[in-house]
Amino acid sequence: MAVPGFILGVFIHLLHISSVANYPNGKVAKSCHGMIPEHGHSPQSHPIHHISVNQTTFQPGDQLKVTLSGPPFKGFLLEARDAEDLSGPLIGSFTLIDSELSQILTCEDIQGSAVSHRNPSKKNDIEVYWHAPSSAPNHIQFLATVVEKYKIYWVKIPGSIISQPNALPFTTPKATTAPLSTLPPDSHLTKPFSASACGNTKFCIRSPLNCDPEKERACVFLSFMRDDQSVMVEMSGPSKGYLSFALSHDRWMGDDDAYLCIRDDQTVHIQASHLTGRSHPVMDSEGSLEDMAWRLADGVIQCSFRRNISLPGFKNRFDLNTSYYIFIADGAADDAALMFVAWMTTVSIGVLIARFFKPVWSKAFFFGEAAWFQVHRLLMITTSVLTCVAFVLPFMYRGGWSRHAGYHPYLGCVVMALAVLQPLLAAFRPPIHDPRRQMFNWTHWSMGTAARIMAVAAMFLGMDLPGLNLPELWKTYAMIGFVAWHVGTEIVLEIHAYRLTRKVEILDDTRIQILQSFTAAEAEGHTFKKAVLALYVWGNVTFLIMFLSAISQL
Repeated sequence: MAVPGFILGVFIHLLHISSVANYPNGKVAKSCHGMIPEHGHSPQSHPIHHISVNQTTFQPGDQLKVTLSGPPFKGFLLEARDAEDLSGPLIGSFTLIDSELSQILTCEDIQGSAVSHRNPSKKNDIEVYWHAPSSAPNHIQFLATVVEKYKIYWVKIPGSIISQPNALPFTTPKATTAPLSTLPPDSHLTKPFSASACGNTKFCIRSPLNCDPEKERACVFLSFMRDDQSVMVEMSGPSKGYLSFALSHDRWMGDDDAYLCIRDDQTVHIQASHLTGRSHPVMDSEGSLEDMAWRLADGVIQCSFRRNISLPGFKNRFDLNTSYYIFIADGAADDAALMFVAWMTTVSIGVLIARFFKPVWSKAFFFGEAAWFQVHRLLMITTSVLTCVAFVLPFMYRGGWSRHAGYHPYLGCVVMALAVLQPLLAAFRPPIHDPRRQMFNWTHWSMGTAARIMAVAAMFLGMDLPGLNLPELWKTYAMIGFVAWHVGTEIVLEIHAYRLTRKVEILDDTRIQILQSFTAAEAEGHTFKKAVLALYVWGNVTFLIMFLSAISQL
């Protein structure tokens, strides 16, 4: 499977989400050069914010106050450039006036060469000091990128130009009179791509196998056609967010050359990007792509572009005369969904029922066993089955062991072993009055507790893997919230059980204290326990739905 003259390996990644990356904490040093937010949307064309300076002339060593103001905005990036070379290096350094709203950045290895927001709170103005260096050019212009919200932002808003006293009058370069553009102009495709040339002049990847994008809406299609020293790329598939593919040196996502067709309402933006480790794509502001075109029809995104086989002047663009791996990702998050169901819901509810609900549902139900035991056994067997299936899926998807997933697979193996051993151990449970019963109870409890702790740790680590990669802060808070919800419920039930055991009945005859934890006093607390369980199940299912919903959008 090769195009004459070069071999390609491609990773197709369909994500049904609209966002790509954002930085609410203002750590935007990666965007210093192009000043373009990595939001995957087109910038606004008419600035509504203003940059002013408290004086029009300066000398090396001077300190000037610079103000960025306008309608409320959440994020910004402020820099000083040579007015005669706005694409050149950053000039001078900044110091803060209000460190709660803004922060200093180190761009191009120059400390303090730019200023950005510290948090996403709304601001109407920002004031900073700019220090003129000894080697300052004759004319300085301040530029700002301002983000009102994720899809609405302005790039390189031109500000005041200040000049040294003896400098010749500044003449505006022609390049600065035109609106600043971040994306080459695109054209519209008039019809679907065709698979008729696949295997002849085109190298094609299709899912399902041998599908035709011209006839089948659900066909995921990617083709490459060489034209002298360039390659024409076509990509098509159903998606509400974006389509992307990446060239990879190995069998794992990270440090890859990626290309995205991003849907923005009724427009498609075509961008080159770079995958770094386990993060979202880093958008490339440089124009390495040509002849870009797109089409939206019936929920299908189609886009095409041309790029040179070799791009020595562009960082992170791979040479197409080299072989790369082919990755196709469809359903890599299935195992995560099963693990969440097993170790967030079924096992948690099963443990609570076994620990606190024996006296509540003690009557024989099915096969002569108590109702609580029947429910507990069903939930635990379900947990073991789901764990086994979820354990196998990553090996099927990866084709073997992954050396790039950190401790997650090792913890997964331990959890899998414990999930299998627990029901086997339960099958040999001694009778209730057998001397070995206490040893069994402690062993069963210890193995179950260890499995639950390791499963939660494995889920924490698994959420960072590229196949899942849930939103950074959201996933952490959500998982912490789930753990707190479960532990809090157990504490409430433990306190309730302790208070019941302290209730005693004094017999007039013998003055013997009889603990009532499993008699009348316990029966008085049945209603409370059932209410707590109902509330717990509601909260547990809510957390589960949150995670499953996030996974379904990947």
